[in-house]
Amino acid sequence: MTDFLKSVPTDSMASRKEAVMNAIKQEVALSAAQTLMNSVNERCFKACVQKPGTSLGSSEQTCLARCQDRYLEAFNIVRKTYMSRLSKERMEDQANVI
Repeated sequence: MTDFLKSVPTDSMASRKEAVMNAIKQEVALSAAQTLMNSVNERCFKACVQKPGTSLGSSEQTCLARCQDRYLEAFNIVRKTYMSRLSKERMEDQANVI
């Protein structure tokens, strides 16, 4: 190790590493949420707005709201199923180790 790293307490390095990892996780989550919302908006706009103009009609607004709701409901179903599967696989892996 370099002299600098020897002088930094291990606990301090661990807490800094954890803070950096948490910040990175937050940035990744934010980026994923922005990507999801951009995808929802793009797909729903294409499906609901046939003739873009200066404002949306009431039927277009209703269509957009319903489309976004359905898209996010489907996303949440897939997310929950995926998380459940990951959890199940982790439990199976842990059971196989023991």
